[in-house]
Amino acid sequence: MKFISDIRLLLVGLWLGAAVFFIAVAQSAFAVLPSREMAGSVVSRTLLIINLSGLIIGLILLATSFVKRLNTKPFWLWTERILLVILTASCAVGQFVIGLWLSWIRSQIGRPIEEVAVDDPLRIQFNNLHGYSVWVLLTAMIAALVLFFLIARKSGEKIILEKKNVEFN
Repeated sequence: MKFISDIRLLLVGLWLGAAVFFIAVAQSAFAVLPSREMAGSVVSRTLLIINLSGLIIGLILLATSFVKRLNTKPFWLWTERILLVILTASCAVGQFVIGLWLSWIRSQIGRPIEEVAVDDPLRIQFNNLHGYSVWVLLTAMIAALVLFFLIARKSGEKIILEKKNVEFN
């Protein structure tokens, strides 16, 4: 069972690392690429990968949370499941609600966003949705961070319990 716990910890760590790296990619894209439109395309494509991988990893980890584990207190088990639902739902909402809505607004505008007046209703709506997208991703990242430490803590407890059992035998 330690192997499954280690794999679960690895998956959360990989996704969290990718999400943190995404922030650097987004900032770099807007700093380096010749147009904000191109940078936005790179960021949108990268965010698609982050959200879909978060959705898949969240579902896998949620399914494996139902594998019978010894010495697991119900409180910690349900805390883990709630965090997994938050991670998974955040990635799904970020991609399939906010992301699609942003794409629809971009198609309605029909030209680069920086060319649209700041007081244009579509530009305001785009900016608001972008803000929501940031908050949704941040929510997923915080849930993943807490989840990482929760899984690591449980894995550490199992090692301690195994050592105590060895000493008593």
